[in-house]
Amino acid sequence: MKPRKRNARLLAIGLGAVILAAAVFLVTSALRQSISYFLTPSELVQSTPPAGRKLSLGGMVEKGSVKRGKGLDVRFRVTDFKNTVTVHYDKVLPDLFREGQGVVAEGHLGRDGVFMASRVLAKHDEKYTPPPIARALKKAGMPAQAQQ
Repeated sequence: MKPRKRNARLLAIGLGAVILAAAVFLVTSALRQSISYFLTPSELVQSTPPAGRKLSLGGMVEKGSVKRGKGLDVRFRVTDFKNTVTVHYDKVLPDLFREGQGVVAEGHLGRDGVFMASRVLAKHDEKYTPPPIARALKKAGMPAQAQQ
């Protein structure tokens, strides 16, 4: 093989490797920004993730904990029956949101320890609990009457 062709092939292979490495880097950095870690209140209290990290907090809305402020502002507590985390939300709550029901709040932990939710999802059926929440609550020793 002539040296010219060999050099051209090596250059093409090297350029392809650089393009592939750049694509992998871009994909992994985009995924890292969009990943949301799911935690129960006990896991959140034990791990104390850095403020601002995107998280999903799942558990039951503690009865008697919903406090409405001005406008859409609302605070409530999410529990796994071992630990409780206060959640702040300032948008319209889902119609199925109720005390004593399962909920998943997406957002981040504030510096003051209050979970700042950007989205709240309420369970859509009385007998449905998302599998990660059901496993976490069972692991936490959730009372049978709360499992529904």
